[in-house]
Amino acid sequence: MTCPLRAYAPHHAESGGHRRFAMRVLAVNASPNKDGLTALSAEAFLAGAQEAGAEVDLIHLCDKDLRRCVMCENGWGKCRREGECVLDDDFADVRRSILDADVWVLATPVYFGEPSEVARAVLDRLRRCNTGPLGGQLSGKDLIGICAAGGSGRGIGTCGEVLERFVGHMGMRLADLITVTRRSKLYKIDTMKAAGKGIVVQNWDE
Repeated sequence: MTCPLRAYAPHHAESGGHRRFAMRVLAVNASPNKDGLTALSAEAFLAGAQEAGAEVDLIHLCDKDLRRCVMCENGWGKCRREGECVLDDDFADVRRSILDADVWVLATPVYFGEPSEVARAVLDRLRRCNTGPLGGQLSGKDLIGICAAGGSGRGIGTCGEVLERFVGHMGMRLADLITVTRRSKLYKIDTMKAAGKGIVVQNWDE
């Protein structure tokens, strides 16, 4: 199953006689392999969310021009003063998509027990732009972390710890942390789809 990349188009759904706007669920794939375990997990989550009535979108980070933080101006610069990054690349667009989403799913392969390099590049810059007087934009937002280990399966625990620390720094809510290996793929993909559907239903009921 492939979830098409499309712009958000809010629509209403019926619930108990009330009209409501569809939730926006964004999945960010931090793997260079669009056909691998990480991407498949993200797509399964979106499939469940879409089935529950959410508007879904998928971003492949490796298709974007994303640089690492350069710690400008002796460590802190425009990110702290204005809540924006000085680097001219695709980060601002990715960040805007994350801010506009009601639920954000970060699916990353496990490399050396940590999120992928492109995932860490985005996380580092998000933290810096969310610090200071103009920060707090992501406070209270739900994040679902997916750690996919396609090799030995080791390192998913420490990868999850990195995501958990990030959530704490940002004041976000860790709605779920799902791990998957190539040995658990057959049943974990069903788990991803159920989680996508469940998070939408739960948020609408709150």
